[in-house]
Amino acid sequence: MTEKTQIASDAKKVVVKSFSDLIKEYKVIASVDVENLPAKQLNNMRAQLRGKAVLLMTKRRLLNKALETSDKKDIQKLSPYLKGMPALLFSNENPFSLFKTLKKSKSPAPIKAGQEAPKDIVVKTGGTSFAPGPIIGELGMFGIKTGVENGKVAIKADSVVAKEGDTVNQKLAALLQRLNIMPMEIGLNLVAAYENGAILTKKDLNIDEEAFIRDLRSAASDAFALSVELALSNKDNIIQLLSNAHMNAFALTESESIMTSDNVSNMLAKANAQA
Repeated sequence: MTEKTQIASDAKKVVVKSFSDLIKEYKVIASVDVENLPAKQLNNMRAQLRGKAVLLMTKRRLLNKALETSDKKDIQKLSPYLKGMPALLFSNENPFSLFKTLKKSKSPAPIKAGQEAPKDIVVKTGGTSFAPGPIIGELGMFGIKTGVENGKVAIKADSVVAKEGDTVNQKLAALLQRLNIMPMEIGLNLVAAYENGAILTKKDLNIDEEAFIRDLRSAASDAFALSVELALSNKDNIIQLLSNAHMNAFALTESESIMTSDNVSNMLAKANAQA
């Protein structure tokens, strides 16, 4: 082995060890894809994450080596999620909170030819700034229905021009840019996160918080109604159960003419009326 090769080998070992030490130190290790992320935005993200997480990149082979040699339980399961231009994010933050931070920091960007649509790309109904001309034919190529309103081209119906995962060609990319439709997002793309032996994918972490809160409220309401129906007493429903019991008892004394301190006035009035 030449001296140059030995130096390169030693340098790789140092890199792998540094990643292994960080894997051991932090509770959450996330795989992020920094492909197509400009250097300026990457530096901005590092600044935003300061104090919350450490972001480091190296060759995929060295990242895999660090994961393979780590003794942290099941950390090797993160290897298949080293996508695109992978980097590792090390943090002690809750992975859901970490994902939310990264998601909020993203900004919209136009899609380029050769890129895959991250979601269904829809051209919405409405007016445009284009005068009638070749643009009508360009829109028609992608099944977009148009008309002319007030001297301008108008889109008559929502049209899906690319499905999620479709590769966008040059003509569609140029058209979307002219329509100011920016389906891409610039930012750190968190692919998956490791915590306590479990792998949480992007889909697991991408929670609609408002919908989640609505579901919790609905579940709590249904649970309360069920517990009242089955008369299963707890601190949340005891007042309702006592109120129901009182009303049922009162109704029973009325129907069976049983006199109590609560219904004596009603019973005397009823007897008087009958007399």
